[in-house]
Amino acid sequence: MASTIEKVSKTPDKEARLVDPISSNPVFNRAESKVAVAGHPIHAMLVAFPIALTMCTLGADIFYWWTGDNFWARAGLWGSGMAFLMGVLAGISGTVELLWVPGIRARAASWTHFIIAITLLSILGANWGYRLTGYEAAVLPWGLLMSVFAAGFTGFAGWHGGKLVFEYQIGISSTGKG
Repeated sequence: MASTIEKVSKTPDKEARLVDPISSNPVFNRAESKVAVAGHPIHAMLVAFPIALTMCTLGADIFYWWTGDNFWARAGLWGSGMAFLMGVLAGISGTVELLWVPGIRARAASWTHFIIAITLLSILGANWGYRLTGYEAAVLPWGLLMSVFAAGFTGFAGWHGGKLVFEYQIGISSTGKG
């Protein structure tokens, strides 16, 4: 019984000695964007395009399925291609931020967002590449299925990206000035 009391009394002291390595190092608290224009992160500006174009591709695929109009298949080809290309640009700026800023690189959530975003880029590239061989025939069923996966991964990557901004304040200005 004495050993149980002894263990209980030692637990708070042990917890008091635990130190968060990120919060204890002031360098890691600095997570402002280094790839920015007038204080505005380029990655945050670029991600809007692949997000919107991914959703537009899904919409075009659904309209093609509904109407059979080749216009929507062609719109899906262009939407998927531009979603991929703009995603590559956003990915490059995000990767530079990840590797360049210690406060971003030190957080596991940054790496989770990175892996999900790279997976999304792979899906977007496959979706576009598949459509290049014949966009009308590519929409049903595989193009539509890849568009649904891309939309899901877009939401998943966006959730984790938002978590980095809102919970960890990554990429924001510490002074509140642009």
